[in-house]
Amino acid sequence: MVISRPAAARPSEAQIWEALAQVPDPEMPFVNLVEMGIVRQLGWQGARLQVTITPTFAACPAYEVMQSDILAGLQALGLEDAEVLVRHNPPWTSEWISAEARRKLQTAGLAPPPRHQGDLLTVLMDPVACPRCGSEQTSLRNSFGTTPCRMIYTCNDCREPFEMFKPL
Repeated sequence: MVISRPAAARPSEAQIWEALAQVPDPEMPFVNLVEMGIVRQLGWQGARLQVTITPTFAACPAYEVMQSDILAGLQALGLEDAEVLVRHNPPWTSEWISAEARRKLQTAGLAPPPRHQGDLLTVLMDPVACPRCGSEQTSLRNSFGTTPCRMIYTCNDCREPFEMFKPL
């Protein structure tokens, strides 16, 4: 996806990152694409800014919305010549989620994925804490939640259902 019009002055890299930090995740608008580790890289190809993203899943249904929202955010910054590139290698990992996004996920009632440093098998066996009451007495109800990147749990103490963002 590309927008192309002559731009007045090239914004700084910090200004571009700040503009991208205003672009919410389409499925979880309380976090942004930078915090979620989806925006991976900025680069210039001549006068054109290239923003590289890695969606959470190769078949992520929201990636076209992400592209459009990123371009709109860059246009609001005054950058008129930009494109969004989608890269699936390396694949997105929940290790890229920032501490701030993890806090926001929990505040919104989603259990954030645990840090795993590549040891997924061990972390999948660990108890999942309820984001509402903090209890680790929880039960997996479904491996697939409202999106492919979530699982559904129930807290055995407060009895509330909740979703957990999958560790990937």
